[in-house]
Amino acid sequence: MFSNTCGILYSSLRAPAKLHKKTMPKIWALKVDQYFNANSNCIVATAHVDNFPTDLPLEPNIREPNRKSSTYRQIYDSLTTEPEKFFERHSGIVLCANKVKPNSKKTQLELEILEAPEGGSDGIINGGHTVLAFQQARGYNFDISKARVKVTIHIGLSEDEAKDIALASNTSAPVDARSKVNARGDYKFIKQFLVQLERDQKTKFRIAYYQNQSGAPKSPQCNVNHLIKLMNCLDRNKYNPDSKSRTKHPPVSNTPSLSEAERQRLSKLLPLLPKALWIEQQLFTTIEEHITKPRKKGIIDLASIDPRKNTLLPDSRYSFGFSAPADIAMPIVAAYRVFLDEQYNWIIPFDEFALDFLQHLWTNYYRKYLVSEKLAGNTVGTKICRNPVIWDNLYVSAQSYLNQQLIKMVGSNTKREDLKLVN
Repeated sequence: MFSNTCGILYSSLRAPAKLHKKTMPKIWALKVDQYFNANSNCIVATAHVDNFPTDLPLEPNIREPNRKSSTYRQIYDSLTTEPEKFFERHSGIVLCANKVKPNSKKTQLELEILEAPEGGSDGIINGGHTVLAFQQARGYNFDISKARVKVTIHIGLSEDEAKDIALASNTSAPVDARSKVNARGDYKFIKQFLVQLERDQKTKFRIAYYQNQSGAPKSPQCNVNHLIKLMNCLDRNKYNPDSKSRTKHPPVSNTPSLSEAERQRLSKLLPLLPKALWIEQQLFTTIEEHITKPRKKGIIDLASIDPRKNTLLPDSRYSFGFSAPADIAMPIVAAYRVFLDEQYNWIIPFDEFALDFLQHLWTNYYRKYLVSEKLAGNTVGTKICRNPVIWDNLYVSAQSYLNQQLIKMVGSNTKREDLKLVN
């Protein structure tokens, strides 16, 4: 199937990266039976599994491997039950490297890998679950000495080229849309904003941008799509019940992709994200206060609030000892868009009304709604998203509240003018 005939394998097809003075490229060894040049910057090899390097970087991959997934289990079972047939049954691993150099006996390929500190993004493009299976099988002392795997090595790819291949790679399990959006770099503007926000607020945000992201909690509130939903809730221009638009309220659904126009729209809303996060935090704090001081001890009278579970919000300072529907705060956040003008400026300074308005909505409507649904034996997870009456009522309540505040401001200004006249 393979030939040992090859052209010049020791290649450096991209401009040398700017390396940190104290950082050197890392070298990984790949034991092979045979290899050939598919083209001038791509090598295909038959590699040994029992000593395959399992610490290769996952930087180019669009998701991290998950040992609980069916994909991983199928690879692991195939490897450990019939290792000699693994080559025929597996589609292979795709890597990218800065340079590839064979040894004199042509039984080993040395891969020079440039990671982010060295100015590159080399490593595993596709096959993270496979490499994890190799590691686990060796850890449990399975004899996989007869196992081989097809390895395709792309040499000298740019970061964008590696991502394009990762997106196009065939996988045995679907990759979620969020991971593909992240791989294209479409969340970069959000990431940059949060980095600055972390500095300003002296906190840390825990956001999952792609599938199986290590270190990121699985709480739905910590998903990047949740941040986009929060921003959408404050878009008073796109979602305005007073306009002739058919879309009266923000849709509480994940964004499958981000066009250039969508990124521009969301970029205008980004300065409002801290306020949206604050509103959500205050709602959860209000719910916490309510359930820790119930009328009857041990009884939770709010629908879909479970004290046996926990909730983590994006800001790492906020964790709560109960679970709630992921979108429970969305109608509340959306009501605040009444207080924004067409340039997304607050009509009234946010700090002067925000907390009082939230308590107004909670006391006069939202708490009563959750209690009534609980008494009726209903859950509110999907109902919150799909019931326009909830959104309408909160929006109208916000309009009424705003009008009252403006009347007070006018009255206050009139009194000031009267005082000036008297003097």
